[in-house]
Amino acid sequence: MVKIGLFCAAGFSTGMLVNNMKAAAEKRNIEAEIDAYGQVSLENHVEGLDVVLLGPQVAYTFDKSEAICKEHNVPIAVIPMADYGMLDGEKVLDLALSLHSS
Repeated sequence: MVKIGLFCAAGFSTGMLVNNMKAAAEKRNIEAEIDAYGQVSLENHVEGLDVVLLGPQVAYTFDKSEAICKEHNVPIAVIPMADYGMLDGEKVLDLALSLHSS
C-alpha cells in the first residue's frame, strides 16, 4: 500500500486528478490511498504519507514544503503543469510511484 498526498490551493481540479489517479492505480492492481489537501495543512497530514505531490499552483511553497517533508523522510515533487492541466492520473501516479521506489 502506498499513501500519496496531493497538496494544492484546495482547488476542484486536484480532486478530479485524485479520482483519475485512483482509477489508474485500480487498473494496474496497485494498492494506493490517494487524497487531496490544502497546502497550508501539509504539516498536519505529512505523517503517515509515503509521497507528497504539490500542485503547480503552489510550487512557490516547495522549499518550505520540502523542509517539512524531510523531517518525516517523505519524498516530495511538484506535479508537472501539463500533467496537472490534463488531469493525467497515469502520469502523476507514475511520478508518485517513482518517488516511492527511490
